[in-house]
Order: sequence, then structure tokens, then C-alpha cells
Amino acid sequence: QVQLVESGGGLVQPGGSLRLSCAASGSVFSGNTMGWYRQAPGKERELVATLTSGGSTNSADSVKGRFTTSRDNAKNTVYLQMNSLKPEDTAVYYCNYRDYSRSYWGQGTQVTVSS
Repeated sequence: QVQLVESGGGLVQPGGSLRLSCAASGSVFSGNTMGWYRQAPGKERELVATLTSGGSTNSADSVKGRFTTSRDNAKNTVYLQMNSLKPEDTAVYYCNYRDYSRSYWGQGTQVTVSS
């Protein structure tokens, strides 16, 4: 089992920034992909950005140039730096861990972009 603990969500004005963190614990394999998905009300969960332990990234076009994902492999932690936030970024953000045979989700953290 892998446990994921997220932090860093909240309310921010348009144009502002937030940084999300997600720490994995338990039976974490060294070769894994960690990242972020989000789900807005009435919409399906969608990819935000993921990052492999080897450094390969994948991100949604809607966040490129504004969001940056990074990770600390020694701490099994992944980060999402969100800049230039827009109201349409409002969603519950979920951390995901996956390896060759397993996938786990965090509990989600709310991000609200509003003036």
C-alpha cells in the first residue's frame, strides 16, 4: 500500500499562485510516476501534470507555461507550482502515484480561484 498526503490548496485571486505538495509513504517503488489530476464540478477528472522518477514530464496544454511540476525522490514528494491562476483552474486537485502494477490516489485538495 502507498499512502498519499496532499497539502497546499486554498483560495487565491486570479493571477495568483499556489504550491501543492504530495508526500508518498508506505511501499513506494523507486520507479514510479507521480503527479496531479483535477476535477471541476460536473466535469470528469483530467490530467494536470505527471513526472516520472527519471524526470520525464507530461502536462495538459491548458497549464503549460503556468504550472510546473517537480519532485524530490529522496522524500517521495511531488510538487505542483501553479502561477497565473485562472478561475477555470478551480477544482479539486488529486495526487496520483503509479508504478508497474499499482495506482493510488490522494484524498484531494480544493483549489479555488476567485476574486
